[in-house]
Amino acid sequence: MKIHNLRYSRAVRGSWAPSGAILISLAVITPILALAWHALGSDLDHWQHLAGTVMPAALRDTVILLAGVGLVVSLLGVGSAWLVTAYDFPGRSILAWALLLPLAVPTYIMAYAYLDLLHPIGPVQSMLRAWLGYASPREFRLPDIRNMIGAILVLGFVLYPYVYLTMRSMFLTQASNLLEAARTLGAHKAEVFRRVVLPLARPAWAIGLSLALLETLNDIGASEFLGVQTLTVSVYTSWTTRSDLAAAAQIALTMLVIVVGLILMERKGRARQRFANAQRMQPMRARVLRGTPATIALLLGLLPIFVGFVFPAAYLVAEVVQRFHEGHGISDALSRSLSSTVMLAALAMVVTVAAGLMVAWASRMLREGAWRQPARSMARVASLGYAVPGTVLAIGLLTPVMMIEQTLGELIGGQGLFLMGSAGLLVIAYTIRFLAIPVGAIEAGLTRVPVSLEHAARTLGASPAKALWRIHLPLLRPVLAASALLVFVEVMKELPATLLLRPFDFDTLATWLYAEASRGSYEEGAVAALAIVLAGLLPVILLARTNLSYGHQKQ
Repeated sequence: MKIHNLRYSRAVRGSWAPSGAILISLAVITPILALAWHALGSDLDHWQHLAGTVMPAALRDTVILLAGVGLVVSLLGVGSAWLVTAYDFPGRSILAWALLLPLAVPTYIMAYAYLDLLHPIGPVQSMLRAWLGYASPREFRLPDIRNMIGAILVLGFVLYPYVYLTMRSMFLTQASNLLEAARTLGAHKAEVFRRVVLPLARPAWAIGLSLALLETLNDIGASEFLGVQTLTVSVYTSWTTRSDLAAAAQIALTMLVIVVGLILMERKGRARQRFANAQRMQPMRARVLRGTPATIALLLGLLPIFVGFVFPAAYLVAEVVQRFHEGHGISDALSRSLSSTVMLAALAMVVTVAAGLMVAWASRMLREGAWRQPARSMARVASLGYAVPGTVLAIGLLTPVMMIEQTLGELIGGQGLFLMGSAGLLVIAYTIRFLAIPVGAIEAGLTRVPVSLEHAARTLGASPAKALWRIHLPLLRPVLAASALLVFVEVMKELPATLLLRPFDFDTLATWLYAEASRGSYEEGAVAALAIVLAGLLPVILLARTNLSYGHQKQ
């Protein structure tokens, strides 16, 4: 057996997976290092100019937006999670999964829909004027949503499911005897919730909140549509409008500092969550509601679902139906954008899942001995891209890509654009951005494969590659399929990185919608928006089924 283990260990060290995983990790960290190098290496005049012009307003708007969205997602996420966990009423089981539906609507599509819905001559205000007896917008109009409050509400109603998911999982595992002990000591319901339930669930809240704020920081479409000049918007305008890579890198570095703070908050929350869940007892029982309280609970649960999903989705469906009814159909340009989106998403999906499999398999092979910690660090580095906003990643990629192209140009002659002028750079960006999805999923799947199967393979003389092909891949098919689906949909929805790195005269559905909204044209953009939302529903349904079955097991 020792001989087989020695041979297997040598085969592992000589295998392609560890070497490939190291190269992938270097590819992920390179844009971040290049961004820091470019930003810190720029002259002081750039920093002084930014500090006196762009940064104060952009940083202020970003901090206010993050604080406001954090408050809204906390109220909606914590409240809805407690509602469907602590109370039992008609429609509760539907709410439990339907509260995840806003995840299918990207933030820029939410802003796009509500800008038209709440326009002075849009359907909502027109209906209100008809009811109130007013003839024109000059006589009556609602406040414009193109402001900070509008951006906070739009982003909050889309991103609250991140907090809802983590908080509901925590509420389902909270011990009922702790709540009963607090009531026995004379604490009323509100006091039990404030002094017992919330402190125990604080780690889960920190995790969900940090994820929601990372998505807020990554947003570019909703913020720009609603007139909020965030750091992300400033990065985009600095590069596309002024072609100032140094300024874009310096602003992006500021964003990266905020990202590091949010990651630290999430890590701290996970550490505390392990401690908070150390003792699992009998979960609490839901209180049965009937009559008026049950109706109020149902209406409260439906509010974020209708605002975050039903209203914008219904608007998009109505716009698309009207467009086809009028005989307009789909233009050739939109058809090209659709085919480009599917092609890019499929290619990025294959590359990303393959890279994730390589990293996860290398981490599995190097799990023993002195290689264990380096393998874990390698997997963490490979997963960093998901936390980095798309604009930051795109700016970080520009410097190394330009250096590579300059070197290639000197070697083969000419000054042609090899990566910058092709969709290949987009695939690289998507792979780095979403690599954490397959790495995390495949690592979790590999933990369910008994180590004894690998020991048996060693005894029979199988190499690591053969063991992966014959044993692990068949067992990992559901995980690989789920990872591929998630990556495909995320690529379809990705806007910031695509805007900055796409080739000339090349559009995806997301960039097509962005261009239509920027021009104030909402007719054909609804077709692209609806296609993205329908694709986004697939992983949400998968997540809802998992979350619902988990809730049934706990209850």
